[in-house]
Amino acid sequence: MNSRTSSPQPAQCRAGCGACCIAPSITSPIPGMPNGKPAGVRCVQLSDDNLCKLFGEPSRPAVCENFNFDGEICGEHRVQALATIAWLESSTA
Repeated sequence: MNSRTSSPQPAQCRAGCGACCIAPSITSPIPGMPNGKPAGVRCVQLSDDNLCKLFGEPSRPAVCENFNFDGEICGEHRVQALATIAWLESSTA
């Protein structure tokens, strides 16, 4: 494939990261967390492998469904993602 004709592939979530299921507060109900979750609290639907147990399920909250990987937010690894999302959460609270 010629680099002039190929378009860059969109970045994907890192399997096992889970930062978006820990760092932000979620105010909508989550199965098992009817009042949502506070910032910094691990979602009960996050597996031990840091994968969403509700991924692809209709019960997955819209806020979770709409959260997409963004290199500027998620950084190059999980620690950066946790720090950036926590900083965004605290600066918009």
